[in-house]
Amino acid sequence: MAACCCYSSSSNAAIFSSSYSSTESSLTHNDAPILSPTRVSFSSSSSLLHFSKIGSAVVSGKSKFQDCVKNAGFASSSAALSSQTHYNSSSSPTHLSFFSASSSPHSRLGFRVYGALGFKVCWDAGFADSSSSLRTNRLLHAAAHAQEPAAANQDSQFVAELDGGEPAQEGVVVLVIGGGGREHALCYGLQRSASCDGVFCAPGNAGIATSGDAICITDLDVADSNAVVFFCQQRGVGLVVVGPEAPLVAGLVDDLTSAGIPAFGPSAAAAALEGSKDFMKRLCDKYDIPTAKYHSFTEAENAKKYIQEQGVPIVVKADGLAAGKGVVVALTLEEAFEAVDSMLVRSEFGSAGGMVVVEEFLDGEEVSFFALVDGENAIPLVSAQDHKRVGDGDTGPNTGGMGAYSPAPVLSPELEKQVMESIIYPTVKGMAADGCRYVGVLYAGVIIETKTGLPKLLEYNVRFGDPECQVLMMRFRSDLVQVLLAACKGELKGVQLQWADDSALVVVMASIGYPGSYSKGSKIGNLDAAELSTPGAKIFHAGTALDSEGNIVATGGRVLGVTAIGRDVAEAQQNAYQVVDQIEWPEGFNRHDIGWRAVSRLQKV
Repeated sequence: MAACCCYSSSSNAAIFSSSYSSTESSLTHNDAPILSPTRVSFSSSSSLLHFSKIGSAVVSGKSKFQDCVKNAGFASSSAALSSQTHYNSSSSPTHLSFFSASSSPHSRLGFRVYGALGFKVCWDAGFADSSSSLRTNRLLHAAAHAQEPAAANQDSQFVAELDGGEPAQEGVVVLVIGGGGREHALCYGLQRSASCDGVFCAPGNAGIATSGDAICITDLDVADSNAVVFFCQQRGVGLVVVGPEAPLVAGLVDDLTSAGIPAFGPSAAAAALEGSKDFMKRLCDKYDIPTAKYHSFTEAENAKKYIQEQGVPIVVKADGLAAGKGVVVALTLEEAFEAVDSMLVRSEFGSAGGMVVVEEFLDGEEVSFFALVDGENAIPLVSAQDHKRVGDGDTGPNTGGMGAYSPAPVLSPELEKQVMESIIYPTVKGMAADGCRYVGVLYAGVIIETKTGLPKLLEYNVRFGDPECQVLMMRFRSDLVQVLLAACKGELKGVQLQWADDSALVVVMASIGYPGSYSKGSKIGNLDAAELSTPGAKIFHAGTALDSEGNIVATGGRVLGVTAIGRDVAEAQQNAYQVVDQIEWPEGFNRHDIGWRAVSRLQKV
C-alpha cells in the first residue's frame, strides 16, 4: 500500500489523503477552510473513496456550529465502514471504524489529518487479519512535522509515530451484544472511554453503523456461545457487554467467563432475577425485601379465584421473559381474567406464561434505580424515570418505554439511601449467600408508595433499561470500560463515578400502531440535520435498517431515541423536542409530554 499525507500550512485549511490497497481503488479528496474532512464514503464495489465537507464552515449551506463533524460510511454490500467524531481545534478524532469481508490479508488504510492552530492530529487504522479486524492508534495534540508511517508488522497493524514519540498505547477492544437503542447508547458510552480502542456490536443496527459508534457484526450469531467466544479470541476482545436479557438468561456470560473473556453481566443462574418473577418474589420473602403482596399460579382457575378474593385493581404478570409485554395492570375483573387466560390458557407468551404472578396494585410514582454490582459491592448510578404508557398523560397500554429523563427529582438522597439499604444491598448479599453471586447492572423498578412514602420493589431487570440507558450514557463522565471491567473483577469497592451536572431526556419515536401491530420499511429522513441542529443532541437507533438505496428505514416498534441534554429537565425536554420536530417520518409517532412530572416540579419551585 502506498500511503500519502497531504496538508496545507495555511491556518484555515486541511487536506486529507491516502490510498487503498486494491488495484481497483482510487482516492479523491476535497479541501475546505475547516479542520478536517468530514464525510468519507465508498460508493461502489470498486472502492472509490471520496470526501465531502461539513463543519464550522458549511452545513447544508448554513453555518451551524464551531466543532467539526466527521462521518463515514460504505455503500457497497461487501463492506461496512462507519465513524463519527465531534471535536474542536484542541482535540482529536479517536478511531476509524472499518470492516470489510472482502479485504485482502494485507489490506491497510491509513489516515493523517493536519489541522489549524498548529496542532497535528494523527489517526491511523489498519487490519490485523484477512477478515479485517481493526487496530487503531491515537496520538493527540502534537505540533511536529510528520513522519512516514512505520512498516506494518506481520499482523498488518498500521502504526504511526511522531518525532521522538512513542506509539499510542493499545486500549481495550469491546464487544457489545444486542442491536437496540440500549446497545447504541452503550456503544456510544464505551467508545468515548479513554481506554477503549474500538467497539464491535453484534448484530447492531443501521444507526449504530452509520454513526460510527461501533463496527456492526451482523453475521455473528449471538445465540451461539461458541461463535461469540471464537470471535472474541480472533479479534482480541478484552470486554464483552451483554445488552439484552435473553442471552444473559441463556448463559452467554457463563461461557465467556469459562473461556477467560471478561463479560459484564450476570450468570444464567443470577439472571433468574429477571428471568423468573416468582424467583425474584421468593428472594424478597426470604430476605425481607419490601415488595407487593403476591401469589404464583400455574392453573387458571386458582389464579382467578385468588383475584376474585383480592379485588381490583390488581396486577397479573407472566413469570418469564415476555419482551416487556407480560405485565397487565387490570382495573376490572374481566381484564384480570383475560390476562390470566392469555397466559395460562391460550399460551400467548409461550413458556414465559406457563406461570403467572398475581400481585397487589401499589399506588405511587415509579422510578428506575440502577446499581453496578461486582458480586459483593454495589454502587448506585444516578436516578432516571421512564414513561411506560403509550399515550400522553400516561394513558393507553404499557410499552417497553416511550421516553425517560435523568435525574428523577422524586428520588431524593434520603430515598436513594433507603433503596440501597432496604432493596439493593439485601439482594446482593442474599444472592451471594445462596451461592449465586450477582455481577452486572442491577435495575430495580421501584415505586415510592403514596400511602407510606417508602420505596418498594416492583421488579428486577438484569440489564440496563431501555430507554433509561440513553439518558444515563449522556451524563456519564467516567471511563465506562474501566468501570465495567472493575465490576467483572470484583473491584468496585472505592470506585467513584463522575456524572455531568446537566439533565438528559430521551423521546422515543415509534411506528404507528405500536405496541400493537405496525408496518415496516417506512423511510425516515433528515436525521443528520436534525441531530446537528441542537447542541448536545444524540439520536440513538433501535429498530432501523438501510434499504437498497441507503435510506434509513423503520424495522421495529420503538425505532429512535431522540436524546438531548440541558441545564435542567425543562431545557433538555425543549432541546429533545426541537430535534424530534425536524425528523421527517410521517409513519412514526411519539409522546409529547416526556418529563412532565419533573418539569411540573420545577415550575412549582
